Order: sequence, then C-alpha cells, then structure tokens
Amino acid sequence: MKAIAPGKLILTGEHAVVYGKPAIAMAVDRSAQSIIIPGGAHDEISFEMQDFSQQESFTIRALRELKNRVAKNYRLFLEGNLGIREVLYKPVELFQFAFITILDGLHLKVASGFKIQLHSNIPIGCGMGSSAATVLSTLRAIGHYFRVDFRPEWYQAYSLEAENLQHGHASGVDTYISLHGGCARFQEGRAEKIPLPRMPMHLVNTGTPITSTGECVTHVRERFSQSRIWEDFETITRAMEIALAQNNIEEIQRLIRENHRLLSEIGVVPEKVQGFVADVEKWGAAAKICGAGACGGDNAGIVLVCSEKAPKEVCERYGYDIISVRGEPLGARIVG
Repeated sequence: MKAIAPGKLILTGEHAVVYGKPAIAMAVDRSAQSIIIPGGAHDEISFEMQDFSQQESFTIRALRELKNRVAKNYRLFLEGNLGIREVLYKPVELFQFAFITILDGLHLKVASGFKIQLHSNIPIGCGMGSSAATVLSTLRAIGHYFRVDFRPEWYQAYSLEAENLQHGHASGVDTYISLHGGCARFQEGRAEKIPLPRMPMHLVNTGTPITSTGECVTHVRERFSQSRIWEDFETITRAMEIALAQNNIEEIQRLIRENHRLLSEIGVVPEKVQGFVADVEKWGAAAKICGAGACGGDNAGIVLVCSEKAPKEVCERYGYDIISVRGEPLGARIVG
C-alpha cells in the first residue's frame, strides 16, 4: 500500500507570505512516497528511510515519549531558548512525530506492528517542500491503512504541526500545495486555486544551503519585519498572476528578475548564486531562487530559470545540475 505527495515550487512571494502578503506556488512532478508493509513485533513501528539507508523501530510508548520531548523543545524555541535546528535530533524524528500525532489525534489503535518505508525524488533541503511531501505521504498512507475517511483539513493540520518543528513558523504553502496539487495563490493561511502555469521552466540545483528555512526566516525577520519591501513583493505577485494567466513570457521574465532583486536585497541569495543569475540574465533568460534561499554559504537550493532552452553552458561553468519538471495537477493520494 503506497501513498505519494508532490513537491512544490514557489513562483513568487517567498518570505513575503510570512508577513501576510500573497505568494504563488505550484506542485511539480517530483514526489515523496510512503509504503506501509504489515508485519513485525506487536506494538512496534519500523521507519525505513531508503534514501539514507536508515531504519529504526519504536514501540508506541517510545514514540509518545519522543513526541513529548520534541513538543517541549519546540516550546523552548518559541520562547527563544533553543535554536530551530535543536528541536529535532535527526530527520527521521519529523516523520515519527507526524505518525504518533495522527495516531493519537484520530484515536487509532495499533493491533500489530508494521514498517513504513520512506523515499523521495525531491531534492532535499532545496526549497521544493521535500519534508512536507514526505510527511503528507506518511499521513495519507496511515489514514488509508487504518481506513480513516480522508478529510483534507485533518491532514493539513497534522502536517503543519510537524512542519513547524523544522521551519519554526511554517507558512503552510508547502503543506497546502503538496496536499492539493495544482497551483494556488496563498495568503494569510487561505489558498485560491489558479490554473497551472504553461511557461517554459528549468530547475537548477545550486546545492543544499548550510542554513535551514527556519534560520533564514528568523534572519530576515530580525532585519526586515517592519520594512515596506513586502509591499514591493506583493506588487510583483499580483502582476505575476496576470502574466501567468496570459502566458506572457516576456512579462513573466521581467517579474522574475524583479523578484530576484528583492530576494537579494533581503539577504537570502548568496553571492555565487547572484553571479549565476546575472550570467543567466546575460544569456537572455530570467532566474530566481524558489525557496527560503540561504543567509550564509554559497548554496541556495533550487533556482528557477524561465526560458525555452536550458542554460546548460552557464550551469556547467558553475557546476550546477539541471532538473526537468512539469506541473502536477494532483496532490497527496493513494496509488497502490
């Protein structure tokens, strides 16, 4: 029994969405999957992260102890007494927390043990919503395994609770897009579906940032929380929605360039990536980061390039890989 959930791209409005401004995000055809395999010791759940060759088994009691410890750490983070990277000790705890949270939240009883296999072809830590997709695929698989009626609002709430542990104050964009698929304008916790863009796009992986999304959000908040720059982001997002609907490639490219300038101004585009974007613009296209970016180091995760032709020569000079993607109309779902 397998569930999958897609990754996402933020086309415009990253960071601004945290301050109540709109963002446009879309699902892509890269996904995380969770497979539940019955069997094993009674009351013992095994988590296998295939991408990291890691497997750990826990009793329900141990998982509840983990949930309490992680929840306490998150409270310490909210109080300013703990860094966001210290809330979770290791990545698998995010999915263990999600599992026990939905189990207790829906009052589900484990009659016998089973294994949850986790796998993703979404670049990790690069702004494509890999963690949200993996959490949602896990929640969707568990719900189906226990024959629970699918109610999107439940899965959204449980996923967002888990996402906060990793990002500090998750905007909800990753969760919504991975849950529902397609494309949407997102603002203040509300989403409105819009048509999937038809623009030509290529994704360039500049590498996993040394700073997390939560650290980037905190870094920006300390410097720009009261800035009027968020109104500039909003202007771009409003214009982008119109340009996408008209498939006006020249206008889309112009807005992407403007968005890039603003992201550079708030300090989340490393100098090396700024150099790459400048070379892409000289080459005749437009590019920008698609996630939180980075407030240190050389890597900034995924960069979106809007052009008919892939900028292979530019990427080769920087040692970057190009990823091919398409829009994904479907969200988290059971596939087998």
